[in-house]
Amino acid sequence: MVRSTRRIRWAAIPVAAMLVLALTACTDQELAGYMPGFISGESPVTNHTQLITDFWVNSWIVLFAIGFITWGLMLWSMVVYRRRKTDTGLPVQLRYNMPIEILFTVIPFILILGLFALTARDQEVIEQRFEKPEVTIQAFGKQWAWDFNYTNEDVYYSGIQVQPDKTEGAPQGSIDQATLPTLYLPVGKKVEIQLNARDVIHSFWVIDFLYKKDMIPGKTNYMSIIPEREGTYAGKCAELCGEFHSQMLFQVKVVSQAEYDAYIESLREQGFEGQLGTEYDRNLNQANVVASANKSE
Repeated sequence: MVRSTRRIRWAAIPVAAMLVLALTACTDQELAGYMPGFISGESPVTNHTQLITDFWVNSWIVLFAIGFITWGLMLWSMVVYRRRKTDTGLPVQLRYNMPIEILFTVIPFILILGLFALTARDQEVIEQRFEKPEVTIQAFGKQWAWDFNYTNEDVYYSGIQVQPDKTEGAPQGSIDQATLPTLYLPVGKKVEIQLNARDVIHSFWVIDFLYKKDMIPGKTNYMSIIPEREGTYAGKCAELCGEFHSQMLFQVKVVSQAEYDAYIESLREQGFEGQLGTEYDRNLNQANVVASANKSE
């Protein structure tokens, strides 16, 4: 009777822990506070930020719940069925328990299907392109900087490789933020970003957008967003692309329509009219060189 009571007590511990976790009151804002892209009392950075955060947080809640149950059962088994001083010989050996084996197979399979279905559902929303985007940007990743074509306005920005910060007192190896390539986006507008690479695979990642996408030579990928909060957001290449990959940084400035128009006009005044095309792609140039060499032979 005493042993039975002890077993019940140990079994109640993981159950109580799960109840405490479940009853802990956390608002959506508090949960989102652990993710980039959120400021208390303000809108998320893009129209997809909340969707991505909800998927991430809810997935972790489910996984932690499964983990606590699993750890609780493991601890309970280790304590309740531990070898005691009075025990002699081996305990009763169990094998080929078909119901338990089926349970251990079916439950993970159901979890995998569930996470796959939720991922596919949210990805379909995020990947949906606008029928009529209000702003179209063509972004080129290159070793190790960025080019931006503002397609609607027929102007461009060409980035140069970021130089180390030589300001007195700046930490060694730090990057001068004033030289970072900057992409301007108007707040509240439907923006389509066309992603291309000039040489090797890169990845376009704006941290606060909670989403990144590969830039593959010879292929165009698309990112469709609506920026919903003004501000300056850090971006970087998220795909190892060579020696100075860590310096392939940029920033995104979400601004008012008036400020966006003023920036476009400043590019025009500097003579950056027209569009940067694929003529600067390394792979295309190499192919042209090979073709010319073959022709001359």
